[in-house]
Amino acid sequence: MHVPRKRFTDFAMVRKEIADETDRQTGHGKGISSVPIHLSIFSPNVVNLTLIDLPGLTKVAVEGQPESIVQEIENMVRAFIEKPNCIILAVSPANQDLATSDAIKISREVDPKGERTFGVLTKIDLMDKGTDAVDILEGRAYRLQFPWIGVVNRSQQDINKSVDMIAARRRERDYFANTPEYKHLAHRMGSEHLAKSLSKHLESVIKSRIPGLQSLITKTVAELETELTRLGKPIANDAGGKLYTIMEICRMFDGIYKEHLDGVRPGGEKIYHVFDNQFPVAIKRLQFDKQLSMENVRKLITEADGYQPHLIAPEQGYRRLIESCLVSIRGPAEAAVDTVHGILKELVHKAINETHFPTLRVEVGNAAFESLERMRDESKKNTLKLVDMETSYLTVDFFRKLPQDVEKGGNPSHSIFDRYNDSYLRRIGTTVLAYVNMVSSTLRNSIPKSIVYCQVREAKRSLLDHFFTELGAREIRQLSKLLDEDPAVMERRTNLAKRLELYRSAQAEIDAVAWSK
Repeated sequence: MHVPRKRFTDFAMVRKEIADETDRQTGHGKGISSVPIHLSIFSPNVVNLTLIDLPGLTKVAVEGQPESIVQEIENMVRAFIEKPNCIILAVSPANQDLATSDAIKISREVDPKGERTFGVLTKIDLMDKGTDAVDILEGRAYRLQFPWIGVVNRSQQDINKSVDMIAARRRERDYFANTPEYKHLAHRMGSEHLAKSLSKHLESVIKSRIPGLQSLITKTVAELETELTRLGKPIANDAGGKLYTIMEICRMFDGIYKEHLDGVRPGGEKIYHVFDNQFPVAIKRLQFDKQLSMENVRKLITEADGYQPHLIAPEQGYRRLIESCLVSIRGPAEAAVDTVHGILKELVHKAINETHFPTLRVEVGNAAFESLERMRDESKKNTLKLVDMETSYLTVDFFRKLPQDVEKGGNPSHSIFDRYNDSYLRRIGTTVLAYVNMVSSTLRNSIPKSIVYCQVREAKRSLLDHFFTELGAREIRQLSKLLDEDPAVMERRTNLAKRLELYRSAQAEIDAVAWSK
């Protein structure tokens, strides 16, 4: 792959290119590199197989190698063979003790059940006279889940003499067929049998992985499609296309904003917290009982009477006392309107962050804020009207139901100035407090309704109406300015589209294989 347009037909040149690329990557010493050299071989005489040729495990660094080379090689080998889809070829020389084989040791560590390990025995032809590898090859000396396979490779002398692989394979077949110790095993020995066994095993592994692969690819395709949808389609060149794109983004923002308010996404619950907690607590903090202390009641009653004391009941005094209490509810009412306004603005920030056009994000945000401010002003006006209504007209039935002095056996001819004594004033304060509490209870319910009607409901219905009206009058140059997409987002969309195409192609191929099986 480092020379993608070059094709090789001579394996001597392939060997040379591998050696040259190794030197380019590691220098002319005996170092290693984790950068693989990719080589694809096309031939009617080879099986479908991907082989990763790792450096041999070593125990000591030789001249020209760093002391860390031992650990570096082991780490590199582990990085590949730990992968669950990897088939491990544990290659060990027959003329050495298998108990000390590094390949078998590390394979057992990462694949303790031997479900993906093939044992390969080399240098069988170089064993001492009088010894053989039959016990190993028949699985008596060291059993693996798959049978051991013996191979006879070219010697260094063969390589130096440029003995080709066809001749080497023929010599290998002759060796196993004509050596008495291995004749009965010849049908499952040799490099050709190893390649076929690996290819067959790989095919069975792939078949078993197909359902999992299908599930993984389907999930990945769905994730890529979701992200591409979030990023939006590429920008059109004409004014109509640009306007459509902007409207679609605005509609998406509007939908997300409504989801925050309706509880699909978090944030809307804060508004309920204002009505259920903050607003009632603020009214409670007004402490009407303290406003209706004996001193305040006496002061307001006498002020309302003026130069002439009241004759029957201090009606003007009652009105002033009630009004002084109810007017103080305006503060918590305004605060509730402002708090809900702040929450609605915060939700705009959350919803607009999913729009990836910076200028459009700012414009839509500003338009939404302007609408929310208009809604807040209208809400504040209507909410304060509710309080003013209560102060401007009292509920007469409440006072009609109160017991009168005569009914209680009082003496109506009693001196009018006795009406200013403490018990009389206390009864007035109690009556006013009961009325104010009744009105407060009513306002605790009606003010949230007014706020929701004027702010929350309107925000869901017409948050961007003014922006849409103004948008239609813009020229293509102004529309283009709104769609100044971040180059990183454009690149991300292109890469995602390419990945999605690859995954869909893989999905179609795997589905075809699955159905054919």
